[in-house]
Amino acid sequence: MKANWHGVYPALTTQFHEDESIDFAGTARHLEQMIASGIHGVILLGSVGENTALRHDEKLAVLREMKAVVGGRIPVLSGVAEITTRQAAEYAADCEKVGIDGLMVLPAMIYKADRREAIAHFRTVARASGLPIMVYNNPPSYFVDLTPDCFTELADETTLVAIKESSGDPRRITDLKNALGDRYILFSGVDDLVLECAMLGAAGWVSGLVNAFPDENRVLWEHCLAGRWAQALELYRWYTPLLHLDTKVKLVQYIKMCMAEVGLGSEKTRAPRLRVEGSEREEVLRVIRAAIATRPKL
Repeated sequence: MKANWHGVYPALTTQFHEDESIDFAGTARHLEQMIASGIHGVILLGSVGENTALRHDEKLAVLREMKAVVGGRIPVLSGVAEITTRQAAEYAADCEKVGIDGLMVLPAMIYKADRREAIAHFRTVARASGLPIMVYNNPPSYFVDLTPDCFTELADETTLVAIKESSGDPRRITDLKNALGDRYILFSGVDDLVLECAMLGAAGWVSGLVNAFPDENRVLWEHCLAGRWAQALELYRWYTPLLHLDTKVKLVQYIKMCMAEVGLGSEKTRAPRLRVEGSEREEVLRVIRAAIATRPKL
């Protein structure tokens, strides 16, 4: 199976009203802003999209609404972050019925699977639909590490076409390339490692901070593609304090705070995520406002 996935894919936030109901209009407006900025695809209902805070029917409603907004202009993927393999497979099949373009599949939530169990999970979900899949490997957050040998074992699953590499070790890009060549499309999944991953051969970037700084994201990626490493490094150094926010436990709140500060959305989240307050809020706002005050001319 072939998928022409490349470039910057926002892990799009889901916007909420004050009563925690989904703000479909706000989410659609934000998605349009991202498309206008030049994104190459979008991932709905990933970790940043608060996947696990939504009911099954709410997720499908988001997919239907945002698929209509996109209108075929860019690929639309959905995060798959269910508690059990059976639920993940059922959700994958439902996504195919909605008619989106692909999936970004996480390990089963809560339970920490071993290698054999993790591989069985991804095989089962891979066979649950005909949709192409990006495998999301994020051991720091989800405690399951798919090492290059796991992807070698999974290489016979034709619907597994891409990897979002978020182990925090850029060496994985080289190891995957050496072991598997171009079998998988490789995406950088850690915002503050994107320059390193791009230099090592990542074809795309699943980003969180793009939700608030889409133009800077686009230009940074364009510098990387063109091999303008000096310009990329200069922009990356400005951007890095913001990109660090993507690696924190409260990345969703922090990214939505960035969006609110630049006028691109609300910082409202669903409980148990609450509004950041006190000294923590002051420190995050200091980082955001310092970046805005020194925002480079593009």
